[in-house]
Amino acid sequence: MELSRKKKENTAISIAPKKSYWQRLCRDLKKNRTAYILFIPVLLYYLVFCYKPMYGLIIAFKDYSPYKGIMASPWTSDFGLKYFLSFFQSVYFGRLIRNTLIISITSIVVTFPAPIILALLFNEMQAKKYKGFLQTLTYLPHFISTVVICGMIRMFVDYDGFITQTLAKMGVVDGTLSLLSNKNYFVAIYVLSGLWQTIGWNAIIYISALAGVDQELYEAARIDGANRWKQTIHVTIPSIMMTIIMMLILRLGSVMSVGYEKIILLYNAGIYETSDVISTFVYRKGLLDADWSYATAVGLFNSVINLALVLTANKITKKLTDMGLW
Repeated sequence: MELSRKKKENTAISIAPKKSYWQRLCRDLKKNRTAYILFIPVLLYYLVFCYKPMYGLIIAFKDYSPYKGIMASPWTSDFGLKYFLSFFQSVYFGRLIRNTLIISITSIVVTFPAPIILALLFNEMQAKKYKGFLQTLTYLPHFISTVVICGMIRMFVDYDGFITQTLAKMGVVDGTLSLLSNKNYFVAIYVLSGLWQTIGWNAIIYISALAGVDQELYEAARIDGANRWKQTIHVTIPSIMMTIIMMLILRLGSVMSVGYEKIILLYNAGIYETSDVISTFVYRKGLLDADWSYATAVGLFNSVINLALVLTANKITKKLTDMGLW
């Protein structure tokens, strides 16, 4: 009798009409309405500042005139590829790609592992008082304005700055000139100053991940005779590997996106050969030369490359580690 009753209940459940997507959505909205209300500002931010501006990408395929507007402006020749072809054939194309890749890849090599190492060091510190002080000390540069940071850098690497004078006494540089007047020093200045500015803030996510590591794993490792170094290698790092991979994929996806703000505040025409990148070129073309269509085409090309890099990096990491963003 009991088996027969359960069979009838299972049959009734299986033949029950399946709820539509909108019915399930309405039910979920009622059940989790607080979470959805909190999500509204985030949704509005992305709609207004990320998705709405995509409409303007049309001008990359048009001879845009602000007087005519986006829709009334005529389409370009060459099937709308006029400005893309012009950029590919430009004398600046090779230089921009090279500088962007050099600065971005150097930044990844130097600044990506540094926050992980810093987080591991903080994790090993036992003195909470000094640990909190050092964490605060490393966070502070993140909250300093980029304009102020660049002003400090210019002062430090000027001909009479302490960095220039220190290196001059060591015989590394010429102490009579600013380091920013030499094209060979720009990448090092940009990357190392970026490391100082971001290492503490970027370490926060790894510190948070380390806080979630199961302490029983350390206990088991100690029982097996593992010292602190082996515990770090075999317990700590594997436990936060998913976080590391996710951050690496996102970082690789922005290889072609080097922010223009800091570079514009540091570079000058004399060092364009090593400092001019795609974002600064777009700034000059779009805002200074008022060539909006050309600048938009270059920016769109840059975004497509970044998207391809994200997809490729995610696919490779999934094949190698079975972990990825999706």
